[in-house]
Amino acid sequence: MEDVRREFLDDLLTTPSPSGYEVDGQRRWIEYVEPHADEVRTDDYGNAVAVLEGEADAPSIAVAGHGDEIGYIVRKIDDEGFVHLGRIGGSDRTVSRGQHVTIHGEDGPVNGVIGQTAIHLRENDDDTYDDIAEQRVDVGAEDGEEARELVEVGDAITISSTVEELNGSLIAGRGLDNRVGTWVAAETLRRAAEADVDATVYAISTVQEEVGLKGAKMIGDDLAPDAVVAVDVYHATDYPDAPGDKSSEVALGDGPVVGRGSANHPAVVDAVRAAADDVDLDVQIAADGIYTGTDADAFFTQAGGTPSLNLGLPNRYMHTPVEVVDTEDLDAAADVLAATAERASESAPFSVDL
Repeated sequence: MEDVRREFLDDLLTTPSPSGYEVDGQRRWIEYVEPHADEVRTDDYGNAVAVLEGEADAPSIAVAGHGDEIGYIVRKIDDEGFVHLGRIGGSDRTVSRGQHVTIHGEDGPVNGVIGQTAIHLRENDDDTYDDIAEQRVDVGAEDGEEARELVEVGDAITISSTVEELNGSLIAGRGLDNRVGTWVAAETLRRAAEADVDATVYAISTVQEEVGLKGAKMIGDDLAPDAVVAVDVYHATDYPDAPGDKSSEVALGDGPVVGRGSANHPAVVDAVRAAADDVDLDVQIAADGIYTGTDADAFFTQAGGTPSLNLGLPNRYMHTPVEVVDTEDLDAAADVLAATAERASESAPFSVDL
């Protein structure tokens, strides 16, 4: 990955953006896409759409990622000065204890830790995991009055992890789900602009996907592209502890994942696979028999039915502070989707034959 592209990715990953609190992350995304777009639109909740205008008679392709991440929220502050947690999205209670966290207060970030009773003091057979609502953040306050001067109910909380390079082209960190998808959306638009494609290309960074695909539901009808690709992470189960009954053949470094079934429109599936062949890049195939669990599930039922696809980015350890992706998969996804836009006129119309 080129240095300037990696710098943008790191900026996205180090900018806290929990669902409902995405403003800073969305601003950084807009700054990157603006020089390559003819127009950037936003709405009242912070959804961002960058537009690359194409030829009047050419089809339109939207590439969307969601800019929010899971996290926590200040639910209440007790008289002893401890902060009680609530969930933002699908936060995992098994990985929160013993973590450094940042509470994003009105006057700036406040450091804290989610405490864990020392192993010496726990019962030998007590290996249960407390629900998130039963866990507390210690901000070092002497009492509730001091704590309430630092934070208030409704402040967002994120795990204080960093982006780390692993061996080869792998990186690890919190919130790769799904700033890697918004990175691909932005890079698809930039590469499409560089290739001077005929199609109109929309790059989208949605809000509040982790709490019910809310941002995609807000914008799909108004946008109404000919096809939309929702880029999100997909479970890579190429590690020893992956549960056998839920595993697939998806692995890091083997390319982006094309979903088949449910919301995944067969014509868009064929278009992306053909584009991958054109640029000699591998894609993996996944089965989405009931739903995709991504913004594709919101987009495809809007505007009278919008042909949609879930394009996955292989990700180990999803919804933990140590998610792992291969940056080569991200580059490949952007190349494949730019090629899809370049050959969109050949692929359209995106409809089934009856």
